[in-house]
Amino acid sequence: MSDTVLILGIGNVLWADEGFGVRCVEHLARNWELPDNVTLLDGGTQGLYLLPFLEEADVLIVFDAVDYGLTPGTMKIVEGDEVPQFMGAKKMSLHQTGFQDVIATATLMGYCPETLILIGCQPEELEDYGGGLRDVVAAQIEPALHVALTKLAQMGVVAKPGRTHSDLLADASIMHETYEAGRPSEEDACRIGDDRFFPAAE
Repeated sequence: MSDTVLILGIGNVLWADEGFGVRCVEHLARNWELPDNVTLLDGGTQGLYLLPFLEEADVLIVFDAVDYGLTPGTMKIVEGDEVPQFMGAKKMSLHQTGFQDVIATATLMGYCPETLILIGCQPEELEDYGGGLRDVVAAQIEPALHVALTKLAQMGVVAKPGRTHSDLLADASIMHETYEAGRPSEEDACRIGDDRFFPAAE
C-alpha cells in the first residue's frame, strides 16, 4: 500500500512574501498531475484546523516563507525532527507559531506524519498588505517544486505534466494570476492596504 502524502502550502497571500507556500501549491496543481495518494492543500493560516489532514498522512511536505536569517530569496530544506524548530524559531506571523503547535499536537496524539519535509524560502517583504510576491521569492517557486517532485520520486511517487484537481485550494478569485492581474499600479495603490479588501463606505 502506498504512503499517503499531504503537500501543504501555508501562509497569508495578502502579506506579500507570506504567500510563498500557498503559491507553490497552486503552481503544483496547475502544472503537475499527481497520483491519488497525494493531497494538495492550501492551509493558509488555519492552524489547528489542519490536524485532521495530518492524521491521515504518512508523509508531509510543507511549502512556506521562513525567516532563516538568510539573503532574501534563499531556499532551505529542513527535514525530520528539525522541522518544528524552524517553523517557530523566528516567528514572522501567527501562522508559524500556529503550525508549530499543529505538529506538536499531532505528535502528542500519536499521529504526526512519519516523514516531515519543509521547503522554505527566505522572504524579502512582509509589511505590504495586499502586496504580491517579490521577484526574488517568486523565482523560487519552480525550484521549490523541483525539490518536492524529486523527493516524491525518491519515494516512488511519480508526477506527470498536467493538472491536479483539488477542492482544498484557494478560491479562484485569489489565485496568483487573477490576484496579480487585479492589482492597482504602485502610484494608485494604497500602501496601508489593498482597496479590494477594504469594506465599502456606507
